[in-house]
Amino acid sequence: MSATINPVREKRTKRRKYSREEVRPVAVTETSPAMDTVEGIHATFSPDRLLKRPHMDWVVLGWMTTMHVGALAAPFYFSWPAFGAFALLHWLTGSIGICLCFHRYLTHKSMKLSGPAHFFTMLCGVLSGEGTPLSWTAAHRLHHSRSDQAGDPHSPLDGPWWSHMWWMLIYRTPAEREALYQRYVPDLINDPLMRMFEKTYILWHFALAGALYAIGGVPMLLWGFCLRMVVMYHSTWFVNSATHLWGYRNYQTRDESRNLWWVAILAYGEGWHNNHHAHPHTARAGHRWWELDPTFWSIRFLQLIGQAKNVDDRTPALNAEPDSVAA
Repeated sequence: MSATINPVREKRTKRRKYSREEVRPVAVTETSPAMDTVEGIHATFSPDRLLKRPHMDWVVLGWMTTMHVGALAAPFYFSWPAFGAFALLHWLTGSIGICLCFHRYLTHKSMKLSGPAHFFTMLCGVLSGEGTPLSWTAAHRLHHSRSDQAGDPHSPLDGPWWSHMWWMLIYRTPAEREALYQRYVPDLINDPLMRMFEKTYILWHFALAGALYAIGGVPMLLWGFCLRMVVMYHSTWFVNSATHLWGYRNYQTRDESRNLWWVAILAYGEGWHNNHHAHPHTARAGHRWWELDPTFWSIRFLQLIGQAKNVDDRTPALNAEPDSVAA
């Protein structure tokens, strides 16, 4: 039986209005002493930073625009080998890279991976184009700590389009990024592999794009790189937006997280979002028999071949008390 939806919640698409008990994030500068505080870090994700004091990340905007233009062109260059590259890379970068590695492994420590799996899954996550392992993990841990409250990087209470994609367009200085990492990923910040990906992130994309073009020309590039990346982008972004707006709840959490079947299909099981917010450490996203979770099947396979250990495979009881807030 699903938990009862909060009847006093305001219209979900309405812009957030901060209560007297909340502290609205204020803008900070690189030299501000508040930058290393929790409030200062939250301020670097505030919609006001982009909307009222333009602080646009033009590199990210240019990249996103280019990928979407390439995705629109892809249908005019269809080939079956290109479609095969699209499907394979969508699964590798989306399910293995983002859902398994960046999300359940790095962010929530739902398992331990051996050296080969540690590298390969992280490389898949890098090639998703959703950011470096450190930046993705830090932002997601911040999201869990402040979900649908002031300081949440991508709550639809700040607008559905904000939570879906606009939040990523804010530029942060190197010092601001480092403060974010020190606060939310101190356990990962000195990992040599993650630091390597932090420095070489864009080079891996150029290498993949070049390899795809060499193998199959323009069709392979547009389908295996641009269209694949854009479809995966929006599949992931729907987890941030749609699953905090629509769906049902198995657990009473403090936020607006929901389980949404069609997002679960698009995002390899990540659409069972209320389950995840209630029990973020478990490697299972689906908690009912019909809540299918393809990413967990991959975790089981890694267990079978000895690449995943100490997997938290609990299936919490419906309406069980949510876990305490943790990364």
